[in-house]
Amino acid sequence: MTILEEVKKNYGELKLYINGEWIKSQSTDIYESVNPATGVPIATFPSATEAEVTRAVESAQAALETWKDVPVRDKARYLFDLRQKFEEHNDRLCRILVQDHGRTIGEARGTLRRCIENIESACSALLLLTKGDYINELARGLDQIMYYEPRGVFLIITPNNIPMHAWSSYVPYALASGCPVIVSPSKEDPVCAQAIFEVTQEVKGFPPGLMNLVYGGRNINEQILNHPNVKGVGFIGSTSVGLKLFSQAGSLGKEASINGNGKNHVVLMPDADMNAAINGLLRGSYGMAGQRCLGADNILIVGDGYEKFRDAFLEASAKMKMGYGLDEEIELGPLVSQRGKQNVLDFIEKGIEEGAKLLLDGRNPKVDGCENGFFVGPTIFEDVDPDMYIARKESFGPITNLIRVKDLDEALELINTKDDYGHSACIFTKDGRVARKFTKQADVGNIGINVAVPQPYAFFPLGSKNASAQGCAKSRIDSMRLFLDQKTVTDRWV
Repeated sequence: MTILEEVKKNYGELKLYINGEWIKSQSTDIYESVNPATGVPIATFPSATEAEVTRAVESAQAALETWKDVPVRDKARYLFDLRQKFEEHNDRLCRILVQDHGRTIGEARGTLRRCIENIESACSALLLLTKGDYINELARGLDQIMYYEPRGVFLIITPNNIPMHAWSSYVPYALASGCPVIVSPSKEDPVCAQAIFEVTQEVKGFPPGLMNLVYGGRNINEQILNHPNVKGVGFIGSTSVGLKLFSQAGSLGKEASINGNGKNHVVLMPDADMNAAINGLLRGSYGMAGQRCLGADNILIVGDGYEKFRDAFLEASAKMKMGYGLDEEIELGPLVSQRGKQNVLDFIEKGIEEGAKLLLDGRNPKVDGCENGFFVGPTIFEDVDPDMYIARKESFGPITNLIRVKDLDEALELINTKDDYGHSACIFTKDGRVARKFTKQADVGNIGINVAVPQPYAFFPLGSKNASAQGCAKSRIDSMRLFLDQKTVTDRWV
């Protein structure tokens, strides 16, 4: 057993990062960040004042005038330097992510790899997606050019479940597009945001104000988006908050990329590889303690294999080892906050009230050494009616519903009609015709074939739809469309 050392026991009072400087806030609204595995405070942080928010926006606007004129090849070099800094600080960032968020060290390592891939993807996008277009001699003596230019300053709001990955899903692309940012992280894992900004400040070449960090969450987001110099928002979080931001941005004539909740389904066909499905679903159902937008919520078992799958999945789920994620052997960490844990416990109670059968009860697990942590163990319901609340709403916890269906058509009807979301749906099968039908007919944005978490790589968009996403662009490489505007030039010299 290897238990990694915490980077620090306590990070003290976190500061704002404005105009290239760490600033002690003048705010009297102070919050506490807690290690979710132990319940021990690890930092305090302020909610930025109105004046500090205004200063952050003004700094970003000043940086726009400098950054947009930096040559493309220089921008590319700075982004490659940023990638290298993430590699150099990889282990430190992983351990901070475990301590501040609660995921396992294995999950943290995967997250940091995804962050680095986003930076690499942004480097490619800078060189390939900002070139514009040109037609020579469109008419006699007439040429036409279309080129891209940065829209301006953007607000980037990161959630509590993927604080680092969400940052990388927008910020590197904003920089590649020429846009400065103001990052507003969740109040539940602010140390992750500070750690990222400590890395970014090491890159020589980024002008002051290009990236700014302010705490406060919803307290300050409306003010930032209302500022006339802020041209839009990139958001990952809940659908309810996302729709409010989308409405606010629309009323102001601003751009928005909104990623919200989901209710995801995994279909097991009779010919599925049972072992592969179970191994995938342990990660899909319980990875990051169920706090992932592409996690597996409802498992739809087609045909006569229900009991065999149920028993094997139940046995494997019950064996998962819970604890502090800095222990290399841990498979399941805590929820990110006490509030998150309570929401999951309430969700379980709702399922019991609705008449679902609780096969595996994850409430009140015994986790040695982490008695004050925010843990909920693997939880499995069966006898779940598709119209139940627990079958239609996201639990955001390590909860799985087992649902019998007679055939693929019934599974597709359930996926397409029982909720308003559209993040993902997966199928395990050996039949290519079945997989092809599923791909075409499932009304979601991310499809998995023989995988339980259909996570697109950085150079593909997160293709969510319906109530799971709103706006002019998706995240990751597709966010270039959020940050770039078009300009045409028609010229005649003959």
